[in-house]
Amino acid sequence: MDRRHAIYDWFRVNRFKVDLTATSLLILLFGPVYLLAGHPWLALLSCSLLLPLAWRRTRPATAAVVVILVCLVQWAVGAEPVAGQIAVPLVIYATAAYGPAWASRTVLLAGMVGGIMLTTREFSSTAESGIMGLTIGALYTVLIWMLVLVSWTLGDLTRVRRLQLQALEDRTRRLEVEQQQERQLAAADERSHIAREMHDIVAHSLSVIITQADGARYAAAAKPELATEALATIAATGRDSLGEMRRLLGVLRSDDDSPTRPQPRLSDLDELLLGFRAATLQVSFDQSGVPRRALPAGAELTAYRIIQEALTNVMKHAGPKATAGVTLTWQARGLQLDILDDGRGAAADPPTAGGGNGLRGMGERVSLYDGSLTAGPEQGGGFRVSAFIPYSEA
Repeated sequence: MDRRHAIYDWFRVNRFKVDLTATSLLILLFGPVYLLAGHPWLALLSCSLLLPLAWRRTRPATAAVVVILVCLVQWAVGAEPVAGQIAVPLVIYATAAYGPAWASRTVLLAGMVGGIMLTTREFSSTAESGIMGLTIGALYTVLIWMLVLVSWTLGDLTRVRRLQLQALEDRTRRLEVEQQQERQLAAADERSHIAREMHDIVAHSLSVIITQADGARYAAAAKPELATEALATIAATGRDSLGEMRRLLGVLRSDDDSPTRPQPRLSDLDELLLGFRAATLQVSFDQSGVPRRALPAGAELTAYRIIQEALTNVMKHAGPKATAGVTLTWQARGLQLDILDDGRGAAADPPTAGGGNGLRGMGERVSLYDGSLTAGPEQGGGFRVSAFIPYSEA
């Protein structure tokens, strides 16, 4: 099958070579016959009709014009039909199949007119006349027209099929390009998702570790037991962060045996808040309202990560002895999140290079679920992060 396809592709690509070879064979077949019979003029006429067939697919309009001109010369000098006349239906077919639309219509009209001219000249020069002569002339004209119509119809059908195949090939190429673009977009989206996950995990864990390490350093001399508790919190946080990182790297490896576990949801908020409280951040939690229906798992993960990132920012930027409050309000349209602290606000810390990834990640997560996010300092101090996540995923 592959060999046949290769041969077909070669014939399709090398059209001129194939047509030139076929034309040469026809000339060798029909040309010498007239030379041997002592009619060099007819041999030249036959070869002149056959030669343009070498360009019947590469330059069909030009080949048709040459054949028409040779036929007109033949008609004008009164030469008899020759074997090379087979070029007429062949060039009509080729022009209808491979030429422009105007050339296709022109050769059809020329073939019809040529049939009338041929039969008119032939029967006007014979002795036959009257009804019998008209009948025979009309019959010959109809036969020529049928040959012209069949040749043109076959060529037009070939054109339609060729255009359909070309349209299918173009569509296949577009689909391949679109699939490649979709794969690239999906890969970029997945990389962005993994980057957000890694940022949330690393930023939260390192903030807790840094805070506990500072506390342990100050408490080591006065209260060694507090330093021991801080070191235990650092170790637990580090182990949790390492486990999360291994899970993400396992997904990146795409191994079927990579260990995975469910993504955190709103039911895991108590454990998250305990971790922050263990890191000496005073956090209050309040929940009101009743959910009309459960949020999608991805939306709950988004809410969880927003709270985690907002509290991590409190630890990093709000200053010592800052407190924070987390409020979940279930409304008719979705979930409202509010994280408010009484710290120094965003203006206290100068911006750093590459900063703002946390807030940008929050906005990207919320936008996936047609939600909204606002974040900014409060009047009189403090910082508020508010997010709304609707029930619908659309």
